[in-house]
Amino acid sequence: MKRINNLRVASFQGIAAPAEVFEKLPVNDAAGACVAGARENIENILSGKDKRKIIIVGPCSIHNYEQAIEYAKKLNELRKKVEDKLVIIMRTYLEKPRTTVGWKGFLYDPHLDGSYDLIEGVMTSRKLLLEINEMGLPTATEVLGPVVIQYYSDLICWSAIGARTAESQTHRELASGLSMPVGFKNGTAGNLDIAINAILAAQEKHHFLGMDDAGRVAVVETKGNQYCHLILRGGSKGPNYDEVSVKNAIEACKKADVNSRLIVDCSHANSEKNYKNQGNVFRNVWGQIKSGNDNIAGLMIESNLFEGSQKISQSMQHGVSVTDSCISFEETERLIMEAYL
Repeated sequence: MKRINNLRVASFQGIAAPAEVFEKLPVNDAAGACVAGARENIENILSGKDKRKIIIVGPCSIHNYEQAIEYAKKLNELRKKVEDKLVIIMRTYLEKPRTTVGWKGFLYDPHLDGSYDLIEGVMTSRKLLLEINEMGLPTATEVLGPVVIQYYSDLICWSAIGARTAESQTHRELASGLSMPVGFKNGTAGNLDIAINAILAAQEKHHFLGMDDAGRVAVVETKGNQYCHLILRGGSKGPNYDEVSVKNAIEACKKADVNSRLIVDCSHANSEKNYKNQGNVFRNVWGQIKSGNDNIAGLMIESNLFEGSQKISQSMQHGVSVTDSCISFEETERLIMEAYL
């Protein structure tokens, strides 16, 4: 009989089950307390019980372990200064969505050389998240792979579903079972309905095929996630962080009977893909908060040790993004302290 299966698969490579990885890199008391406490803080802000605001800030993507830790240490010192008014969460984005092709992120290609050492990527990513949470600094990520997230979801305090995947039923079902609050970004065209429908779906119970911690294919039954919310990131028609757009988004959420507290992304289409505009967006939105808009739960900033971006090469600048351009930590600290004061 002529072969009919796996015709375009080059190989299969075994990998440890999540439970085996957990055993090698277990959550200690400090990291566990950070995750549990941060999730509770975020949930309370999203439900209106806590009047503080969320600031999700950090590299567009993690590409170097040591530089990520260097950034985390700086951000953690800043977190301590403002924690009575702001809940700071570090962007620890380990996967990157691609419009076509390109580097898929630290977890998939930790050596940045196309070797796709996923086994090393999974272990190193988990180790990084452990070290950051042990500091007391909460972590955030974007969920892309529905299987790979199981290797480190216990160390994530907040997660996003991106504009490209918010319409995916797989990701909506996955979000319904995740243990942390989940933000859905509006569509790349700026469409709010995609994200609002995603929130409605993720709030419900679901059944789907997935993988358990032992690495076995299993029927997953979820309880529904009541802490899903909207992220405004602008679209192809322009930004949507202005006062009118934010109010329209809040009204759309209320009309659909989903959480009307939302987060504004200062980057992407809201910055018109110019990282230098992030500060203007941040100040505009913070002005709306100061004017009494309690439905803005927080903001997101793409920030690194140093500003700008660079291509992956043999000789790269220290602390500069290899994906989207970021503002510097110096500017980040200035913006956050302006908001705090």
